[in-house]
Amino acid sequence: MKHLSECTGSLSLNTICFCFVLPAKCYKYEHSDGRVSYPLCFIFSSPIGCKPEQQMMYAGSKNKLVQTVQLTKVFEIRNTEDLTEEWLREKLGFFG
Repeated sequence: MKHLSECTGSLSLNTICFCFVLPAKCYKYEHSDGRVSYPLCFIFSSPIGCKPEQQMMYAGSKNKLVQTVQLTKVFEIRNTEDLTEEWLREKLGFFG
């Protein structure tokens, strides 16, 4: 599990990969009953130009993993440069 800055540095420009990200504590949700949740994000990087066979194999694996672990914050990027704090903040807009 990584913080966003660690994840962006390890993503390849031409290889498909998965990354789990635990955003900074500023992304928290306070429930009405007093509980606090911090989102665990699953990011699937599938850069443009990857072989179609790889994309199919990883897409199937991604879907199975998401179902098995019951992930709810699942995002896909095609360009690693898109993965920024602003992008993640927008995706997690309901977290304050």
